[in-house]
This record gives sequence, structure tokens and C-alpha cells, in this order.
Amino acid sequence: MTEIFKRETIFEAADVLREGGIVAFPTETVYGLGAAANNQKAVERVFEVKGRPQDNPLIVHVDHPDTVKQFVEVGAEVQQLIDTFWPGPLTVIFPYEGDAFSPSISAGQPTVSFRMPDNADTLALIEAVGFPLVGPSANKSGKPSPTSLEHVLHDFDGEIEGVLESSEPAFDIGVESTVIYPIESEIVILRPGAITKQMLEVVTDLPVYEKTAKDQLSGKQAVYSPGVKYTHYSPKQPVYMVSYGTSLERVAEWIKTQQGRIGLLADNDWLTDFEEVAATYSLGEAGDIQSATRELYAGLRYLEQQDIDVILVQGFDENEENAHAVMNRLSKASNFVI
Repeated sequence: MTEIFKRETIFEAADVLREGGIVAFPTETVYGLGAAANNQKAVERVFEVKGRPQDNPLIVHVDHPDTVKQFVEVGAEVQQLIDTFWPGPLTVIFPYEGDAFSPSISAGQPTVSFRMPDNADTLALIEAVGFPLVGPSANKSGKPSPTSLEHVLHDFDGEIEGVLESSEPAFDIGVESTVIYPIESEIVILRPGAITKQMLEVVTDLPVYEKTAKDQLSGKQAVYSPGVKYTHYSPKQPVYMVSYGTSLERVAEWIKTQQGRIGLLADNDWLTDFEEVAATYSLGEAGDIQSATRELYAGLRYLEQQDIDVILVQGFDENEENAHAVMNRLSKASNFVI
């Protein structure tokens, strides 16, 4: 059985991690699958229990911004971003040629990624361990990421040593962090998240560009960011995403053509319009992108457990910057677009 650790038993959880165990931890984004970042066997086991490809890099989680300076050089512009957004959902990739971490972390690339999560329990856990932790999302690879302790146990009960239960509200963001790579006097966004291009531009004088997964996978260039190369976030049923702007009449016609039972993941207005479906999960009020982003994974996991044959998901306007993260995950989760 996987042990549940609480704030008062954090030192016990830290002992487990120092001894090479795996303890999942809460953040403001999703649960992370924690292991000591300098323990090669523990890191290899993270890849194994997740079923994660070895060429998919991991993020190193720290408990203080200054920790990063022990391992890499931090320029003035990047330091300004760290000062502004840490703790928080921003991952920064740095050039790295040291040997302080498990070599598996960087997936063969001369880089290492750092993030400081915004959760007091997890920061206390990292401090108690005395060394940074890796923390890929605590789900089986390819499945929706976990935004609750129950999600973690569903995927890993009996396979990992522990899960740290948050003593404070967590998962306000609900999707993985924004990943940036500062290179050659510019900031490149490799994975969209809650920290948007506009937010970065306000803080730095460097130009900020967003690179799509398609752009990153074209040619022979290396992939430095997690969450780019492989299919993610998919439940067992096929997922159909409705393109933004599609009329409700067109959606109603599509529903009528389906022979199987349909689960609908959408805002409250849509749920009212399509009451005939077999199961529903609300993304929140119409127009509330923050709520939709936060509820996405929980909704996919909930509907996966229902007696349905397909999942129909409402799409959002990709021209809205704060919708980039949810649409990035929806695109990866979807098998078809209507």
C-alpha cells in the first residue's frame, strides 16, 4: 500500500525519498511524481512506473530560487523572471554540463530544467530532503494528469512509496507549468501554461517567442521540453474536440449521428443545451478560461470512469492568450476534431 503523508509527517516522507523511494507531491499545477534528483536508480524508477519514454526530459523542483545558482549560471534577465514568477508555474531551461543530477533527467540533452512550485508542503518536503526533486506529473504516461490525491492513488497505489497530502488549497492552475528556454538574447516558450507570453514580456526586455510542438519536432533539432514529443492526457475513450466557433446546431447534429453513449466536457451553457448526453462534467461558467483549464484533467478522468463510448469536449478560442494552455492540452488529448 502507498502511504499517505501529511504536513506533520513530512520528515518521514523525506526519509523515504533520501532512501531512493518515490513520493508524489502536490503543487499549484498538478501532482508531481517525486524522487531525489541525484539518485539515478530512483529517477530510473520514475520513468519505469510512469511508463515514460527515456527521451522525455524531467523538471528539477527546488525549494528556493537561489538553489539554482548552485548548478547553473543565471543571467540578469532570467533572474528577473525568477524573482517575478517563483514560486509559481514557470519552468526555466538552462545549459548544463555538470554531474550533480541523474544523467537520465536531461534525456541526453546538455540542459537542465528548474521550477519552484507554489505549495508550502512541497517546499518543506524538498527542504527536508536537502536536495532538489524530479517531479513529472504523477500519472501513467499518456493519461490525464492528476489534480487530486485520489487521481494519484488510482494510477499508482501500491507502486510508489507515498503521496504527500496538501494541507492548503492546491491545483489552482490545473495544467503543467509554462516551459521557457532563454537562448541567444531571447525567450522561447516551449510549452504554454499559466504564465503567458504577454506576462513574460511585461517583465523582460528580451523578445519572447512561442514555439509550437510541431515546430519543435520538425527537422533534426533536439527536444528540450517535456510534454512535447508524445501523445498526452488521453482517457481510454476516443475524444472529439469541437472547434471554437462551431454552431450549437452542428454539435447537436453530430450528437444525433452517434450510436454510442456520449460524455460531455463543457461549460455550463453547453451542458444545459445538451442534456440528452449520458454523462457530463462542467468546466465552469461560460467564458471562464481559468476554470476550464483548472477542471480539464479532473473532467477527463471523471468521464473516463463513466459508462460512455466517446467524450465530446468544448474547444476554446486559441487567439485568446490565456486559452493557449488549455487548448494545447485539449489538442493532445483529442483523437478527432469536429
